[in-house]
Amino acid sequence: MSMLSLTFNCWSCCGSNRSRARTTYSASTFTTLAHRSRYRTCCFAKKSLKKSKSKGPPESYGGDLSDEKFVQNDNLDTSLIPPAQNANPIASRNTVLQACVLTCGFITTLGTVIRQGSHVAWIEGWPVLDCSAEVSFGFEMWHLELITGLVVLISSSRSLLLKTWPDFAESSEAANRQILSSLQPLDYIVVAVLAGISEELLFRGAVLPLLGMNWQSIGVAAFIFGALHIGAGRKYSFAIWATFVGLAYGYATVLSSSLVVPMASHAVNNLIGGLLWKYTSKQK
Repeated sequence: MSMLSLTFNCWSCCGSNRSRARTTYSASTFTTLAHRSRYRTCCFAKKSLKKSKSKGPPESYGGDLSDEKFVQNDNLDTSLIPPAQNANPIASRNTVLQACVLTCGFITTLGTVIRQGSHVAWIEGWPVLDCSAEVSFGFEMWHLELITGLVVLISSSRSLLLKTWPDFAESSEAANRQILSSLQPLDYIVVAVLAGISEELLFRGAVLPLLGMNWQSIGVAAFIFGALHIGAGRKYSFAIWATFVGLAYGYATVLSSSLVVPMASHAVNNLIGGLLWKYTSKQK
């Protein structure tokens, strides 16, 4: 379910920033208090040493202590500072579902507005392609073969990359662990379907046809799609993978002129990826 990361990305980034801010504040507060305590100790030590020197020779206090040796090293022991919390903590079930519903709703609304806006502009005679006419919700039986091919291509490619590309495997693990760990079995279906429908409506149902049904538009839509997958533990390798997936979905959209094809294959690939991660994580 790696492609779900776009849906959760904005929400998780905000949550991670809040978590890092709290961690930084706590660590800085701890450091300040520790420095104050250290300062008071050193001041007390200086006064004590001065009194000892005024009362007798250095031998009276052993000779192995000096002002410089005792108070010069005023550096705080950083081992006392608590380690920073995980930058990408596991999100709760309610957080994931809420983020999914809200973000998918926003993406769906944006895609619908673009499609309807292009339709009105085309009717008014503007030099704009009608997204609704270029990519419809029509379905034909041969689309099943295209959907099956996309599922096999993307799922097998992902499995291969997870075994041969460590950086991609790390990014995928970070995204899946953060989003999927707290979900129940039925949640996987809900999240996979919502993400697949909303993301494809925007990128392959609005952005792609608005730019033109050609390879250049496929590439631009795929690049934007991939770039938005960076963040919250996901590295550039993850964006490269998402761009490749966007190219595959875009080509299938142009070939079929149907949104059903990318939506169905996207949702199924999300579900397969999520279930495989859940199964393999239990085996570890």
